[in-house]
Amino acid sequence: MSNFFVHESSYIDDNVTIGNNTKIWHFSHVLSHTFIGENCSFGQNCVIGPKVKIGNGVKVQNNISIYEGVEIEDDVFLGPSMVFTNVINPRAFIQRKDEFKKTLLKKGCSIGANVTIVCGVTIGEFALIGSGAVVNRDVKPYALIVGVPAKQIGWVGVSGNTLKFDDKNIAVDSDGRRYAIIDEKLEEI
Repeated sequence: MSNFFVHESSYIDDNVTIGNNTKIWHFSHVLSHTFIGENCSFGQNCVIGPKVKIGNGVKVQNNISIYEGVEIEDDVFLGPSMVFTNVINPRAFIQRKDEFKKTLLKKGCSIGANVTIVCGVTIGEFALIGSGAVVNRDVKPYALIVGVPAKQIGWVGVSGNTLKFDDKNIAVDSDGRRYAIIDEKLEEI
């Protein structure tokens, strides 16, 4: 049996799995067939699901809806009031549930406050999306992304700090990890 916390003002539907040490705070709703891993935290006013998969160690701040079609890997951070979409061309009068696009957030990425992620994209491992950005295309691992529409302006390490490169395209992060840009991708060396 799992040991998790759900605030009394929140609702958990049937057929939901919630991992140990996960906390779901005020006025949230987890819909059916959703899987939430261990050691996660959901702030107030979150809606999750249905049919959403969330890994371990995920931090979801206040006022976030995670819709069907979104998959979140381990150790992802979602800033306050960021937004997911799940249909490219929504209409109130047309049912498009069979057109939901998959959105994947890979391990360790961080999404800033008020970011909008247009459905169908993949956010790479440890990428950092600056507050207020609108992401409408895939993001490389370790990329630092800002703006509307979002554009890459640099690279970050696992620590989330901006990397500074020497004349040989080598960077050392504050945690001692070393990185190099190889074929337009950042790789730990």
